[in-house]
Amino acid sequence: MSALAKTRRRARPVMNVTPLVDVVLVLLIIFMIVIPLMEQNAPVDLPSLLNVDAESHARNSPLELSLQRDGALYLEGERLAAPQIAARLEAAHTSEPNRRLVLRADRAAPYEKVRTLFASCAEIGFPGIAMRVSQRSEEGGEHGH
Repeated sequence: MSALAKTRRRARPVMNVTPLVDVVLVLLIIFMIVIPLMEQNAPVDLPSLLNVDAESHARNSPLELSLQRDGALYLEGERLAAPQIAARLEAAHTSEPNRRLVLRADRAAPYEKVRTLFASCAEIGFPGIAMRVSQRSEEGGEHGH
């Protein structure tokens, strides 16, 4: 073998990961935009807690009642007036007496409205009324749940 052949090295293939990184970043941006748009519930800024209980999965999914900061009420994503909400909740409780209720109230909603709504739901007789909150991390940031 000649000295020239010994010094010549084989070309090594180098993987170019730039296109892969570009695709991953584009997908990340798409998911960051699309996922918040998929939430079909009424937009509510939830209060938060530091220590969150483990979620319990019931057989029946709970009814979801939302109160926005301006006082607008939503039952299962449908905007209704207070008398209609009461009638629908009574009908739902009559048809499924063991079904629970989740109350989502905006943190800026007047507490009196939240308390009144909670009391009226308890009067109807729901076996469990839960208040939905978002999780607060140790650093003070929040994660919606």
